[in-house]
Amino acid sequence: MLLLYTILSSFGALVLLPILPLVVCRRKYRKRLLQRLGFGLAGQLRALPCKQPSAPTFWIHALSVGEVTSALPLVRGLRESYPEARIFLSVTTSSGALVAQQHLAVYIDAVIAGPLDLGPVALWFVKIIEPDLFILVETDFWPHWLHCLARNQVPMLLVNGRISSRSFAQYRRFAFLCRPMFQDFTLLSMQTSSDAEKITALGIGADKVVTLGNLKFDISRCETSREDKAPRRSARKAYGFDAAAPLWICGSTHRGEEEILFQVYCQLRQAIPALQLLLAPRNIERADEIMALSHQYQIELRKWTSYPHRQGPLLILDTIGELAGCYVLADAVFIGGSLVPQGGHNPIEPAAAGVPVLFGPHMEDFAEIAAELIECGGARQVASAASLSVVLRQIINDPGLHRSMAGAALGCVDANRGVVCRHLEAITVLLSRNTTDG
Repeated sequence: MLLLYTILSSFGALVLLPILPLVVCRRKYRKRLLQRLGFGLAGQLRALPCKQPSAPTFWIHALSVGEVTSALPLVRGLRESYPEARIFLSVTTSSGALVAQQHLAVYIDAVIAGPLDLGPVALWFVKIIEPDLFILVETDFWPHWLHCLARNQVPMLLVNGRISSRSFAQYRRFAFLCRPMFQDFTLLSMQTSSDAEKITALGIGADKVVTLGNLKFDISRCETSREDKAPRRSARKAYGFDAAAPLWICGSTHRGEEEILFQVYCQLRQAIPALQLLLAPRNIERADEIMALSHQYQIELRKWTSYPHRQGPLLILDTIGELAGCYVLADAVFIGGSLVPQGGHNPIEPAAAGVPVLFGPHMEDFAEIAAELIECGGARQVASAASLSVVLRQIINDPGLHRSMAGAALGCVDANRGVVCRHLEAITVLLSRNTTDG
């Protein structure tokens, strides 16, 4: 079946050739598409300083913004452990590449576009990069690409691996293609024991699977601590908020959630008139849609990219990669994708900022982390707008409850640190095994 996929991949490359001139004529797609086909890659890497022969080359791949953010602690650890190494980070989306340039450029040698899984393209990338280890962050599995790496005897490591119930069902349905793809990996590092059980249930040998935790547990503590009152007030003012009034942040919201959150906000404003709201949609292209929705509730949102100097209690954050740095400014954080059936989003970043965390009933994609935060007292799960309103009011009005939840959330993150060290130990073993085999 992999052979059939490879044949279809090559056929896809042939189909693309005649229409390539039409696509590259459109400025929106031209540069990114050519980069993903490998144009300019050899020249980009030749321009780098010469590498010491004994230094390893790491090729790390991340799909988009979330995966790039997850990779940050590991990339930083790799650079500290292997200062002479070459580290290349490929990213599929343009938004992910932008975040990589902003936050990881100091640690890596180059940010490159992820290859299209067509014909000779993936093999070209492998030949030009010549990696000693390929590291895939969380997802973005492409059978032909991974097979090219395996065929060239490149060790492959999956980090932050996770399998949602929906993905598990799809992997089982297409096991004839997915099982060989996962077997190509040298080691699969999963976030939780549940993820590890799912990957082995797909027929992957237990000797290839380890549970090393979520890399986001090792994100640095926020530079602006909640105890540092002056910088925190200054940062709030920079976003146009009242420095002293309570701030509620709703991160990575989805369609269908904003209506609920606006209802809760309007209710709470009756009891807490000074309450402020920062809303960050998962898809920033929905900003104008959400602005229009807010008018139905007679509240006026200001859009950050349009009015960065305007002040007011309601802000829609329509930028990429900025949300995580805002969490420390909040008095409470709601995790989007959880009041609607989207599987939720990762609650580690607000917990690491020492902020009480709230989410709805749909946290299937992060069930173990959510359960751990609830058990330790750092998070609350709500089922409806009414329960969200009640819990949020309690947190804001009760300083003791707020301190307790904030401390528990931060304590949960601190208790789980050390994930990068465990990954670095595994990487050392993989590199030494490759050297021995070579």
